[in-house]
Amino acid sequence: MSQPGAGDGGAGTGAGQRGADGADDRGAAPAPFRDAVDSMHAAAVRPEIELGSIRPPQRLAPYSYALGAEVRAVETDVVPEHSDGETFGRLILLYDPHGHEAWNGLMRLVAYVQSDVDETLASDPLLPEVAWSWLTDALAERGQEVTALGGTVTATASVRYGDIAGPPRAHQLELRASWTPLGEDLSGHVEAFCSVLEMAAGLPPAGVTRLGQA
Repeated sequence: MSQPGAGDGGAGTGAGQRGADGADDRGAAPAPFRDAVDSMHAAAVRPEIELGSIRPPQRLAPYSYALGAEVRAVETDVVPEHSDGETFGRLILLYDPHGHEAWNGLMRLVAYVQSDVDETLASDPLLPEVAWSWLTDALAERGQEVTALGGTVTATASVRYGDIAGPPRAHQLELRASWTPLGEDLSGHVEAFCSVLEMAAGLPPAGVTRLGQA
C-alpha cells in the first residue's frame, strides 16, 4: 500500500508512534489512545480510496498516530498524455493524557487534503466556502460532535517552464483543518475525512459509475 505523505515529519520513537525500525509501539500507550487508533481502522472507506498507516510527526503530542490516504486513478486501457490529477491527504491523531488547553480535550485530529482541480473550479471565489462545507457537512452527516474546529482552504496555481513533465498550468486545492473529537470512536471522523477526499477528487456518489468507467 502506498503511503502518501509518509515523508512528512520524522519518525517518532515514543509510545504510540513508530520507532526507527518501523515497529508499532502502541502497546505501551494508554488504553484510550489504543482504542481510538483501533476505531480509526474500523472506518468504512470506498474502494477508490487507499488508506494506510504512515509515520506521524514528532513532538506534537506525547502520543500520535497518522493515516495516509489517496484516491486511486481509474484504471483504463488508454494511457493519458497527462495525469487527470491526484488527490491525497493525511489524518493525524494527537493524544495528551493530561489534556491540552488549546484542544479543549485530550485528543486532537489534524487533517490535510490536497487535490488537483480544473481552472474553472480553482477560480471560483466560492471554492473555499464550498470546500470547508465538505468537511463540516461530512462530520454532521455522521453525527460526529466536535469542538475547537478550525482550518484554512487555499487554491493555488502553478505554471511549468522548460523541460518539466506535466501540463503547462496546474491548479491545486489545499484544505488544512483540526478539531477535537468528543468521544474515542474515531471511525466516523475517518469516514468524514475520506468524504472530503471524494468531493475534492470529484468521485461520483457511491454505487454510481461514470460512463466509460464500467
